[in-house]
Amino acid sequence: MAKPSWEKRKDVVKHQKTKQLIDIIVKKKTNLCLSADLTNSKDLLSLLDDVGPFICMAKTHIDIVSDFTPQLIEGIRDLAQKHNFMIFEDRKFADLGSTVQKQFSEGIYKINTWADFINAHTVVGPGIIEGLKSVSNGQGLILIAQMSAAGNMCSSSYTANTVLLAEKYQSDVVGFICTEEICDSLQFLNFVPGVHIKSSNDDLGQQYVSPETAMKKGADIVIVGRGIYKSQSWAKTAEKYRDACFTAYRSVLGS
Repeated sequence: MAKPSWEKRKDVVKHQKTKQLIDIIVKKKTNLCLSADLTNSKDLLSLLDDVGPFICMAKTHIDIVSDFTPQLIEGIRDLAQKHNFMIFEDRKFADLGSTVQKQFSEGIYKINTWADFINAHTVVGPGIIEGLKSVSNGQGLILIAQMSAAGNMCSSSYTANTVLLAEKYQSDVVGFICTEEICDSLQFLNFVPGVHIKSSNDDLGQQYVSPETAMKKGADIVIVGRGIYKSQSWAKTAEKYRDACFTAYRSVLGS
């Protein structure tokens, strides 16, 4: 199915964070999200500074940073403002509502004070969304409907029920982590992980697809990690991915 332009999409979506993201995509001509999975603060900030001009979003795993301090968050936010990208904390919340309230707003990370987007598994049901929204500061919630790992437990019925939850909570949910288009509604964006120009697998079950394949299967935002941060030149490689992903997106646009 052909996709509408980003400008038309912006008229349909409801969440303010999604509208902001679309503005960035249109202005920078990039639908690339960097999965910034580095474990050292200095390296992480250097990566974001190099790659920032070519991405619309940076996806962090803040709890893997071995030398974390609150100053790291300040640095990430400064770079997001400098290069005009949004921050997606890939926390993958997956617990009772009362627990995720604390995971989201308390502890050393205080994710609800700095992330633009967060994500959650739906195995708990609506309680997890209620818990997160109760302490949200306007973050967009991405529901994990599918995964790119071999042997994952996201069955077709699990995915379908995740879509139903999203439809129920349209004011909070902005889209899905998925490997293909799973919903006809233009309200939700498809965030597709496991994308690599050289599509292959790794030794831990990750299954990669090319940008072109991801787009044909319904991707809106393409998530790339090791393909960029394990390259010899972060900036040049990110530029290459930006061009490949945005060109692939244009190829599936309708008239």
